[in-house]
Amino acid sequence: MDQIRIEMNPRLLIFIAVTFLQVHSVAQVSIQGSVLEGKGKPLPGVNIFFKGSFEGSSSGRNGDYGFQSTLQGNQILVFQFLGYKTQEIEINCDQDSVRVPDVLLIEMITEMNSVTISAGAMQASDQSKSVILKPLDIVTTPSAMGDIMGAFQTLPGTSTVGNDGRLFVRGGDASEVGIYIDGMKVGNAYGTTVGNVPTRTRFNPNLFKGTFFSTGGYSAEYGQALSSALALNTKDLSIRSQGDLSLMSVGGGYSHTLANEEQSITGSVNYFNLGPYQDLIKQDIDFVKAPKGWDVEMAAQKKTGKNGLLKVMARTESGGMVLRQPLPGSENKILIDLKNNYSYIQANWKTSLKNDWMVFAGISYSKNLDNISHDSLTLERTNELTHLKASAIKDFSDRLSAKFGLEHFIHPFSEKLIKQELRRAFEDHETYLFTEWDYYFNKNLVLRTGLRAGTSPLSGESWLDPRISFARQVGDNGQLSLAAGRFHQLPLENYRVLNTELQNSESKHLILNYLLSKEGFTCRAESFYKSYDNLITFKGTGESPEVLTNNGSGYARGFDLFFRDRKSFKDTDYWVTYSFVDSKRRFNQYETQVQPAFAPKHNMSVVIKRFIAPLKSQLGFSMAYNDGYTYTNPNKDDSEMNSKTKSFQNLSLSWSYLPKPNLIIHLACTNVLGRDNVFGYTYSPEANSQGTYESTTQGQVAPRFLFLGIFLTLSKDKTANNLNNL
Repeated sequence: MDQIRIEMNPRLLIFIAVTFLQVHSVAQVSIQGSVLEGKGKPLPGVNIFFKGSFEGSSSGRNGDYGFQSTLQGNQILVFQFLGYKTQEIEINCDQDSVRVPDVLLIEMITEMNSVTISAGAMQASDQSKSVILKPLDIVTTPSAMGDIMGAFQTLPGTSTVGNDGRLFVRGGDASEVGIYIDGMKVGNAYGTTVGNVPTRTRFNPNLFKGTFFSTGGYSAEYGQALSSALALNTKDLSIRSQGDLSLMSVGGGYSHTLANEEQSITGSVNYFNLGPYQDLIKQDIDFVKAPKGWDVEMAAQKKTGKNGLLKVMARTESGGMVLRQPLPGSENKILIDLKNNYSYIQANWKTSLKNDWMVFAGISYSKNLDNISHDSLTLERTNELTHLKASAIKDFSDRLSAKFGLEHFIHPFSEKLIKQELRRAFEDHETYLFTEWDYYFNKNLVLRTGLRAGTSPLSGESWLDPRISFARQVGDNGQLSLAAGRFHQLPLENYRVLNTELQNSESKHLILNYLLSKEGFTCRAESFYKSYDNLITFKGTGESPEVLTNNGSGYARGFDLFFRDRKSFKDTDYWVTYSFVDSKRRFNQYETQVQPAFAPKHNMSVVIKRFIAPLKSQLGFSMAYNDGYTYTNPNKDDSEMNSKTKSFQNLSLSWSYLPKPNLIIHLACTNVLGRDNVFGYTYSPEANSQGTYESTTQGQVAPRFLFLGIFLTLSKDKTANNLNNL
C-alpha cells in the first residue's frame, strides 16, 4: 500500500499545478484611481467595488486606491462613503489596466448635518438642534404660572406688560403676533378681559410637543402679523393610557387618555374660580364677582396608512367677571360685567407620498362671543374665523426643496348694543397663496426665498410679500443668519367694522443673527430693524368711520442677547435674556411718533431651575425687569407720552415636590418682594377747579399671586406622571 501511494503523489501534484496555472491564466485588469471630496481634498476610507461582486478595495490616506479584477466587459464601479452621495462609473475591463478619472464625492445634506435658518427664529421640539423652550420649561418657569405667554416673556425680543398678559414683540402691539396651532390660525387665542386684569392664553401647554416662535422675518407660510409668528405643534400619538387629576388653589380638573399603537384620544374638563382665593388675599381691584369659568377639551390622533396622521382638536369654554372700575376725579365707579363664550375646533391631516412629496390639509373654526355691560350700556360682540389650508412640500434633491400652499379665511364680525338695537357688522373672504424654496449650496450655506400673495374683497386690495433669508456655518458650532421681508396685516376687527375700506398696515424686517449651539449651551445674539407704514390713526373716540385712516408710521430697532446653560452646574438649568428696543410710532390717537406704552427700552429676565434629588424637588427662580412704561401726563406739558413709570421688577419663586412618582405638588409665588409695579395712569378728561387733571393708577391686581397645585396620575405604570405629557 505504501508503494501505491508513492506512485500516485506525482500525478496529484501535476493535477494541482495544471489547475493553478489555468486559474491564473485568466485575464486580469488593474484598476487604479483617486477619490476626492467636494473641495478637492483626498478622501480616505471610501468603499470601492464592482456592482454585483465582491471585488474591490478602499481608498488610502491620500485618496488613492488600486486592485486587481478578473471581471470582463463593461462593469459598474461603485464609490460609497457614509455621509456622501454614492457615485457609480461604468468602465471597460477588457484591457490590462484602467486609470479611472478622479471621482469627486459630494457630501449628502441632511437635517442632522446642515445649517438652519436662525434669524428671528426660536424653536423647541424633539427634532430641533437648538432647543429654546419645551412645554416642560413653560410649566416650570415660576413667573409663567403655567401660561404659555408668561414663559415666552422670558425670551429675547419680548416685553413684559404686567397688566395685559399677552405677548408683545420688539416694539409691536400684542395684536401683531399671529398664533397658530398645527399651522392653523387661532382666532381670539387669549381670554377676554377688562380693565387692568391680565389675560392668559386659552390653551394648556400639555397639548403641545414643541413650539416655533419667530421674533421677525418669519416664513412665507405665515401672514397677517406685523411683528411675530408663534406656531404651536400638538402632540402625536400619546404613549400610554392614563388619567390626570389636578387640584389647585384656584380650581381643579381631570383629563383621561386612551391610547394604543394606532390611535389615541384625550378628554379633559377644568373649572376655576378665584373667589375663595380672593376672600383670603386682599385684591387691589374691586371685584363684585371674581373671575371664574370652565372648559372642556378633546384631542385625538389616528394613524392613516403607512405614513399618515390625522389630528382632531376641539375646545369650548365659558367664563366671566364683575368689577367696579374707578373714574379719575370722581368717587363714582363704573360697574363692568363681562361674560365670554368661546369655541375652537380643528382637524388636520398630513402624509408622505411617492417621489418625496409631503402633503398637509387642515380646517379650523373659532367663535368668540363677548357680552360686556358698562353700567346700563350692554355690548354684544361676535367674532368668527374659518381657516382652510392645503400645502405640499417637495424634496427635489438633498439640496433643493420647495413648499407650496393655498389658504382661505372666512371672517365675519358683528357688534350690537342690546337695548338700543343698534348693530354694525362686516364679513371678509381673504385668500392667500404662498411658496418657499430652500437651496443648500453645501451643508454650510443655505438660501431660503419666499413669496406670499393675498387679497381682501372687503378692503378691495391685493398685496405681495417677498421674503428672503440665508445662513452660513461659522466654525464647528456657530452660524450666521440674515433675514429680510415685507409683512402685511389688516386692521383689528373693531376698526374695520367702523370703516371697511381701511387698508393693510405694512412692516419691513431686517434681521442679523448669530447662534452658537453645542451640547448644554445656547448663545444667541441678534440685531433688527423694522419699519411701519399705513398704521391706523384716529382722533377723538373713533366712533365715526371717517376719522379712521391709514396715516400712521413708525420704526423699531435694537438687539437681543440670550444665553442658556444646562451643563456647567449639575442638575441646574438657567437662561439670561436682555433686549434693547428703540421703538416709535404714530398710531391710534397720537399725532406724533411716540414710544408706545407697551415697548420699554430695556428688558431683562433671568430664569434658574435646579433639581435636588435627595429632596425629590425642583426649585425655580425667575426675575423680570424693564425700565418702565411711557404715558401722557397732561399736568406736565402738551407733549405726548411725556412721562415714564418707575422700573418694573418681578421676582418669582417655585417649588415642585415629587413625594411619589405619580404625585407632584407645585407651589409658586410671583412678585415675592411685593414691589408696587405701576403700568400707567388714567387721567380725567377735564381739569378740576385747581387746574389739575386727576388720575387713577393702573397697577397690579394684587401685590403677589400665590399658586398651589396637586397633580395625581392614575395608570397601570405607577411611575407615570404629568411630566410624561411634556
